[in-house]
Amino acid sequence: MGMNVSSGGGSEPEVMVDINTTPLIDVMLVLLIMLIITIPIQMHSVNMNLPVGNPPPAAPPPVVQVDIDFDGTISWNGAPLATGADLEKHLVEVAAQADQPEIHLLPNKLAPYKDVAAVLAAAQREGATKIGLIGNEQYMQ
Repeated sequence: MGMNVSSGGGSEPEVMVDINTTPLIDVMLVLLIMLIITIPIQMHSVNMNLPVGNPPPAAPPPVVQVDIDFDGTISWNGAPLATGADLEKHLVEVAAQADQPEIHLLPNKLAPYKDVAAVLAAAQREGATKIGLIGNEQYMQ
């Protein structure tokens, strides 16, 4: 049995150039834990002063039905309007009220978009703010 033992005068051992990262990882973990501990707990709630008591019963707002037919005819609560000036007169009356009624705009599926856009623009111009498109289920085909 024999061992291969190098003599003292031979070649020098190779220098190890890799860095030991274990202490660096330990230091980083300690710093991370210290950072997590020192961050204050954040509250995700918003403090609000809410009114006490029962609210008054809310009456449903009045509703105005505006229909646009396939040929561009505009109806206000079922009554056809002759001109755009009549529409604007009705919109001015609606906008002047303190509690504006809701305007439900129901365009026909075949109505030109320019007529619908003209009614929306007139409502905006006159100051009617509560307007909505209804009857969207007719477009779901």
